[in-house]
Amino acid sequence: MTDRLDDLHASIRTFVRERNWEQFHDPKNLSMALASEAGEVLDHFRWVANDEADDLLEDRETKEEVRREIGDVALCLLMLCDRLDIDLVEAAEDKLEINCQKYPADEVRTEPAEETSEDET
Repeated sequence: MTDRLDDLHASIRTFVRERNWEQFHDPKNLSMALASEAGEVLDHFRWVANDEADDLLEDRETKEEVRREIGDVALCLLMLCDRLDIDLVEAAEDKLEINCQKYPADEVRTEPAEETSEDET
């Protein structure tokens, strides 16, 4: 996957450079773009009950819309990493290790949520 990520990163750099958009890609603007694109993913699930969220994506058109928004999130994140000279994979691996230490599985493992009947609610 790293080769594909590196190739994608190079393609993004070329795309941005060919349009002279580097001038707009400061950390603040890229962070704002990332947040707004993540919000567009969220918008598809707003007001959807938790138990219906997976079902929503059974509709091909909705799933494709969400897929495109996730693509936008990934592009913004990679552009931000590029601007800040942060290796995304290394940062994610480091954070996962921190989370493993902070939340040991044998101490924080949760049981599946119990289903409640309509009579109990």
